[in-house]
Amino acid sequence: MEKTGENKPKQTLSPLLRQLLRLKVWLVERLRLTERQYTLIWAAVIGVLGALASESFRKASDFVHYLATGSESGIIDSFVKLNWWQRLAVPAAGGLLAGLTLWLGNRLFATVRQKTTTDYMEAIVVGSGIISVRASLVKSLSALFSISTGTSIGREGPLVQLSSLVASLVARVRRFPIPQRRHLVACGAAAGIASAYNAPIAASFFVAEIILGTVVVESLGPLILASVVAAFVSQFLHGAAPLYKSPGFNLHTRWEMIPLTCVGFVLGFVAPAYLRFLRTAERLFSKVEIPIPLKLALGGAFVGALAILNPEVCGNGQGLLRSLFHQNWFWDEILAILLLKLLATAAAFGSGVVGGVFTPTLFIGAAIGTLYGQTVLYVVPDLQSDPAMYGLVGMGSFIAATTGAPLMAILMGFELTLDYAIAPFLMVNCVVAYYCSGIFERRFMYGESLERKGAAFFNQQLAEVSIRDLVRLDPITLPKNATFAQIAETFVQHRFQHIYIVDKEKRLLGAVSLHDVKTFLDRPELESVVIAADIMNEDFPYVSPLQGMSEALHKFSEANSERLPVVDNLISQRLIGSISKTDIILHLAGEQSSSGTSRQFGKA
Repeated sequence: MEKTGENKPKQTLSPLLRQLLRLKVWLVERLRLTERQYTLIWAAVIGVLGALASESFRKASDFVHYLATGSESGIIDSFVKLNWWQRLAVPAAGGLLAGLTLWLGNRLFATVRQKTTTDYMEAIVVGSGIISVRASLVKSLSALFSISTGTSIGREGPLVQLSSLVASLVARVRRFPIPQRRHLVACGAAAGIASAYNAPIAASFFVAEIILGTVVVESLGPLILASVVAAFVSQFLHGAAPLYKSPGFNLHTRWEMIPLTCVGFVLGFVAPAYLRFLRTAERLFSKVEIPIPLKLALGGAFVGALAILNPEVCGNGQGLLRSLFHQNWFWDEILAILLLKLLATAAAFGSGVVGGVFTPTLFIGAAIGTLYGQTVLYVVPDLQSDPAMYGLVGMGSFIAATTGAPLMAILMGFELTLDYAIAPFLMVNCVVAYYCSGIFERRFMYGESLERKGAAFFNQQLAEVSIRDLVRLDPITLPKNATFAQIAETFVQHRFQHIYIVDKEKRLLGAVSLHDVKTFLDRPELESVVIAADIMNEDFPYVSPLQGMSEALHKFSEANSERLPVVDNLISQRLIGSISKTDIILHLAGEQSSSGTSRQFGKA
């Protein structure tokens, strides 16, 4: 027989559930977690996920590299073993596959309307923090083919892209608001950079200094946590050694400080020429009117042709940096590989290969610094200079001069080597190089990219916004025969600085500004005779829902007003509402203003 009440729901809490509830109450009362603390927690989660995404790309890159070359060695060692025709064919084939991936991806997703971006900088600065999943995977797959087959491009680009994508997905699943979503994407970008270079401090300052443009604690804290967690995960998988461990440097004489502190001048004046060289290559390739697969194949073939001369030109230059710092290179060998690497990087960058140029730029700066150090050693042998030390300082100085981020460059140079002896020289030379470069160059490496891509994405957002969606109904109006007293009373009762003047059919006749009223306050004898028609601005700008948002912003530039009247069309000009500049900005930022509620209840 069944017991009575056996199937009834239990009325008491289980001991475990009671203890969990007590724990939750205690945590809420004691810790008082705010939005900032929750952001830190999610930043740590994103650090782990970003590092795992980066590791997955590395494994996939190694696998594709093995399929392309039949070798499990590094890029340079693998190309040394290849025949001359294979050195030419492998990068060309990789470029072709990379281009086909982009071409097919664009064809497949061209009809899909996406209010997202594939660029993490855009998502952080001008976007809503939402990164397109499909387009990001297409770009990453394209980069995978290029990087694995020896193209002279860095893999930090796809690592940051994938890590930022993971952060964006987490933010979307958790339905975070726009500002927090953007911040978490920034944490993902920092985690990707930290995973690529094992430099968590520099990674967080890279995002803060270059992308966010601020290093305040509120934004920097989560970036640091995400970077450190990602670096710890990467160190657990690969080891904790610095990427380019310094052999240890010492000054043999105090006089060596003079040429060593001049490295920044040399690299600072060379950096603008390097940036313009990359832009020139990009312009030359843009004039070649061939499909994107053939264009990327052409860039790969160019790198392959250079690899026939010297296979060390392949890859992002990471292996070259290690060799440069730990082996004694002759000056002619450094000059030769420097010129070849410049041409290979320009060809890859100009053809439109998906990837980064950060690591190749590191090598170019280190090579120039080493050549400068060898020159000092030749001219003043009594100083007993170590050219490798000049190379390390040159590496950081060149990054500062090309990115316009000296603080990040200082930290990057120190974290990549963990040599405190060069830290003071890095600090001086990075700042000097930054200011020297700024004399001739105003468009730094990532700033130009963000400005160009961000502007394009901003224009796309403008095209998708409808004025009708942002109209506030029932604006403040008066007839054209309204007295001065009525005008004054209306201004006192409402916070707006313009009153729209309409006729009986609600057609817009003009607007009275608060500044127009000011001139009559000291002339009471005119208050009884002045009406709205006498002081209104008949040429006050207005917009129509039939016009685009870009034209509305242009109208705002013509009028010193926070709001503009909205008419039904440009012929009848019947007033239907007003539009606010703030509402436009909030809408472009992806946030909801209070205009929706006001419009729903018919409030102005």
